[in-house]
Amino acid sequence: MTETPSCPAHVPLEEALALIRTEAVPLDLETVPIADAGLRVLGETLRARIDAPRGNVAAMDGFAIQDSVARAGRRTFDIAGTTYAGSERGTALEPDSAYRVMTGGLIPPAADRVIPFELVDEHDGRIHINGALPHSLHVRTQGSDFRAGDPLLERGTLLDPARLLVAMASDQPSVAVHRRPRLRIVASGDELVPAGTALGVEAGVPDSISAALLLFARQWGAESLGAVTVGDDVAAIEDAARRAIADSDILVLAGGASNGDRDLARPALRAAGLRLGFAGVAIKPGKPAWFGRIGRTHVVGLPGNPAAALVVARLFLAPMIHALSGRSFDDALQWREMPLSRPVPAVGTRETFLFARSDSSGVEVIARQSASTQLPLAGAEMIVRRPPEAPSLSPGTLVPTLDLLR
Repeated sequence: MTETPSCPAHVPLEEALALIRTEAVPLDLETVPIADAGLRVLGETLRARIDAPRGNVAAMDGFAIQDSVARAGRRTFDIAGTTYAGSERGTALEPDSAYRVMTGGLIPPAADRVIPFELVDEHDGRIHINGALPHSLHVRTQGSDFRAGDPLLERGTLLDPARLLVAMASDQPSVAVHRRPRLRIVASGDELVPAGTALGVEAGVPDSISAALLLFARQWGAESLGAVTVGDDVAAIEDAARRAIADSDILVLAGGASNGDRDLARPALRAAGLRLGFAGVAIKPGKPAWFGRIGRTHVVGLPGNPAAALVVARLFLAPMIHALSGRSFDDALQWREMPLSRPVPAVGTRETFLFARSDSSGVEVIARQSASTQLPLAGAEMIVRRPPEAPSLSPGTLVPTLDLLR
């Protein structure tokens, strides 16, 4: 990214997203043991190493026989042996013999039907089939699930529990996955003190943002490396940033993002080599948000107000983490329309995002909407998107919504 002499300020949301989308290229690959690959993103197509099942196996507990013999009318068979899941398949089956076999067990050569236990009478080492033959053979044939060499999961697939199961079933010892983006946070503000200590500091404000943002980043797939808090001092912010970018792919600056006397984040990082992409977005809350690069590190500036920081993190940070992890940037921004359950007032000149929750009638916009609000966030499930100068809306009107948390 090359910074222009006149860095865009207060850009439209879509322009800001377009810039970050271009910059957020998937990180390089690493090979990890399959047991550690959960919730990672495949960097290459995964192919089966074995057949599944490994041979013809019983789909039910019962007796393996030759189907052609039974169809010819034979109903009584001598029991020649027993096989279990994990046992060897046994010797070839004679036409007048049956093998006791448990679900998942290999059926003997020449056997091609399993009669469930409940359909036979067993006496003195023999079985007799009662009634007509069942429609199903109750046999899973070798490779009926997949065969060695078959492509099973495409590059870019998230190894969620179901897909991890498939990968492990195909006997993968390890897989190539995109590296998780490593993220650090630098929160600035003379007023910030660790949570639990503000009671003893007259002007102290608990740092409620850092831990919440680290958790947010982990939920979206980042490796959270930690957070530091510094005062409103250019040298201190620059030093903390330089230390942070040494091993991070994403650096989040929380606070100091606006244009006040103590909004020092961008000036401090310019000395560290910041190339700025944009400085301010035409949204509410979150107008002071900014984005840039220091070398290979993506730098996101968030407002210090908690609600505004969370909105910007959801709009910018979540899709960035998604894309760096090897997934689609836009998959993290899946808006869905829901009906309003209560009226919503008109909005001003900026694109506006309102905290909301679902109810039996659709979506309810939370009454208290402020960039510095905190308590209402406990009930927020999503954000509602409203264009600039949007009029008031009545109940039942469809509005675009985005889940706030993963």
